[in-house]
Amino acid sequence: MNSVGPARHRPRKRFGQNFLVDRGIVAKILTAIDPKPEDQVVEIGPGLGALTEPLLARLTRLDVVEIDRDLAGRLAARFSPERLRIHVGDALAFEFCALGSNLRVVGNLPYNISTPLLFHLGASAHCLRDCHFMLQREVVQRMAAQPGGKEYGRLTVMLQYRFQVEKLVRVPAGAFNPAPNVESAFVRLIPHRPLPSLAANETLFAELVRRAFTQRRKTLRNALRELASGEELSALGIDPGLRPEMLSVAEFVRIANALAARNINNTQRRGAEDAEKGKPGEGTV
Repeated sequence: MNSVGPARHRPRKRFGQNFLVDRGIVAKILTAIDPKPEDQVVEIGPGLGALTEPLLARLTRLDVVEIDRDLAGRLAARFSPERLRIHVGDALAFEFCALGSNLRVVGNLPYNISTPLLFHLGASAHCLRDCHFMLQREVVQRMAAQPGGKEYGRLTVMLQYRFQVEKLVRVPAGAFNPAPNVESAFVRLIPHRPLPSLAANETLFAELVRRAFTQRRKTLRNALRELASGEELSALGIDPGLRPEMLSVAEFVRIANALAARNINNTQRRGAEDAEKGKPGEGTV
């Protein structure tokens, strides 16, 4: 999160810096997070410390990931290393699970990298307790969308596969300096444990969802024709004439699992055929 109050730092566009300056919003965010002293909290993009300072008032220790070396230096000058552990680098490449197995991640995510960062964190969901993020309001609407709406898409399916998504606070552009051209929202993500629908092959599941929404106006029959036939979809109880935004997360998982099972069966059959061809014939020495 970025700084409340005056500071001599010029926001840098390449880092997507918009500093939070509304103390009332900071208070609402802190209430939503409700940190306890022993919690393992990681803040992405602490900036000048708008949330960092009140978090440290409640926590024994805090980890932060900051890509801007100047801002990291300012934080190092304000807080002791025993209380604040600063990781200078790109959150997109940061190994969050290296810090622990019950992490609480918070942050004012740069809007220009918010989607890939959410996907990156999704891959670490097994070591997360929860996440609280400030994001562009449009992105939050997509994250929390239900099937059938125009906001429902790849981001929705991939995040809701791993997380329960809860919209918390709507934040006006004027709460930041400089003010962005969009409104923001604060959102909570809680990992599903266990997953309500488990994909047997998560790489295949991700590819299925990607293809389905690459051209979202296509029907499932056309969007997925290189992966599954209309007959295969119908056999699973899914209308191939539907558009992808009509399917639930569980239905995408059902298709992916059927494809994974088909691929395994095909591989086993080919292996058996190859083994049969390799057998020596009668009379062979």
